[in-house]
Formats: sequence, C-alpha cells, structure tokens
Amino acid sequence: MTAVLPWSGRADHHCFGCSPANPGGLRLEFTEDGDTLTAEFTLDKHFESYPGVVHGGITAVICDETMGNLIVLRQGVPALTTSMRNRYIGVVSVGRPYRCVARATFGGDLVPAEAEILDARGQLVATATATYKMQRSAL
Repeated sequence: MTAVLPWSGRADHHCFGCSPANPGGLRLEFTEDGDTLTAEFTLDKHFESYPGVVHGGITAVICDETMGNLIVLRQGVPALTTSMRNRYIGVVSVGRPYRCVARATFGGDLVPAEAEILDARGQLVATATATYKMQRSAL
C-alpha cells in the first residue's frame, strides 16, 4: 500500500528525500508492507560520485528517509536521527533499480531502526542502523 506522509501536499514540504516538489531532490515514494516500509528508486547522474556510481552519502540519505518515515507513519510524529551507521557492501549504480527496506523496534522515545538496500536480483548492496528520537510536540 502506498504510504501517505502527514505533510504530503503542504506548500512548505520541500524535503530533499521525499518531496515531489523539490526539483533537486530524490522524490522517494514509500510503500507499506506489514512491519516494513520500502522505497524503490533508480537514480541518475545528478547523484553520482565516481562515473556511474551513486554517491555513498545519497544511499545514506535513502536509508535515513526510509527508516525515519517508517517511524512517522507508525507513531504519527516526526523522528530525528540521533545516530546512524552505514555499511557499503556493493556498488549502487546510476540508472539501475534498487529497493530500500526499513524496519524499526518500538517501545519508547528512542527508536532503533535498520535498513537495507537491495539490487534488482535481491543482492544486498548497503545497510544502515540508526536510532531516532521521536518529537511528540512537532507536527
């Protein structure tokens, strides 16, 4: 099921990761499936580092966006990243399809989460683990 974020449609929503109104952004769209949130993406040369290779910082943003928005959708409040660790296993190539899948464990204001990026064959190319602090007074 396609996920609808609480700020979708707001005129001031220009998130680099997920706003369709940000012309320089990633424009990620999310799909909910049970306890996971998924973003499928194919990136162009605007996001590369070495020729044909997506910048590692961009893959980190994709993991962060997917994990953080999972928390937003499940808890109804924004969640700020307090720490994040990335592991790069393979290359994320320009022009090829990938899928980021995120999971989180709920039980307090600090939420641990994890994400993985898989290529079209289902091969793992990157992972991330993070902790988020829910912002109950925001939104």
